[in-house]
Amino acid sequence: MENLALIFIVFISIIGFFLFMYFVPVGLWITAIFSGVRISIGELIGMRIRKVPPGVIVNSMITAIKAGLQVSTVELETHYLAGGDVPNVIRALISADKANINLSFKQATAINLAGRDVFEAVQISVNPKVITTPRVAAVAADGIQLIAVARVTVRASIQQLVGGAGEETILARVGEGIVTSIGSALSHKEVLANPDKISKLVLTRGLDAGTAFEILSIDIADVDVGANIGAKLQIDQASADLKVAEAKAEERRAMAVALEQEMIAKAQEARANVIQAEAEIPKAMAQAFVEGNLGIMDYYKMQNIQSDTDMRNTISGSEKGTKGTSSGPKE
Repeated sequence: MENLALIFIVFISIIGFFLFMYFVPVGLWITAIFSGVRISIGELIGMRIRKVPPGVIVNSMITAIKAGLQVSTVELETHYLAGGDVPNVIRALISADKANINLSFKQATAINLAGRDVFEAVQISVNPKVITTPRVAAVAADGIQLIAVARVTVRASIQQLVGGAGEETILARVGEGIVTSIGSALSHKEVLANPDKISKLVLTRGLDAGTAFEILSIDIADVDVGANIGAKLQIDQASADLKVAEAKAEERRAMAVALEQEMIAKAQEARANVIQAEAEIPKAMAQAFVEGNLGIMDYYKMQNIQSDTDMRNTISGSEKGTKGTSSGPKE
């Protein structure tokens, strides 16, 4: 029993020792003291309770003090609890201080909390960055398409990093400027001969306004000749005009055919009316015989005239005879 009690006491002592070393980081406190960072054991315990890693805060404090920066543990804890990257901010402040860039701790933490890499922003401010635009296609006034690629040299503007637009806006504005410059050229040869005119015109437009960068230069890296858009548009227009003309011609032909069919129908109607009128002639003649208005000799004379007319038509080769339209029987 005594051995079990001794083992239990040793076990509890070991656990207590590790808990004590966890909540009271004596080694970290000694490192801070010898590095010139004034911090108490109570502050380190408070960091543990607030779930702030003391190692991150103390090491960042040591780095800042050695670089000559004046920051407090409270400020670093506050930034960590807000979700910021404390070591990144300290590195950015040191880099800005060495490069004589005016960057305060408040600005650095604001930039970091805005989702930007503040250390990278300081590096870009010290060492400008080159951004290559995608291939931008534009058409000159003579209808020839040109495809240009530009390299934009930018420097980060520390004062506009919070709320300023990013690289995508710079690329979009430069692309728009290239399209405008090429489109205003009278000939594509003019652009090919002097591509620097594009960069000069684009650079004067103030494309970096409202962005987190300052444009230092815009250089046209490549200009290629594309398709003859003007000729294609003329061909398409001519094809469209031809189709319109063909449609109008077909419409006129259809109207003419309809009119022809209508006239044929009217002619058929007129022939039917004539046939119907001719069918009434025998009745009228019979009525005239009954009433005594037509004699037999008159009838024979009319038949002879009709026969003479048919004979003359046959001799002359006429296709239309009156044989089928006789008003009475022949003798």
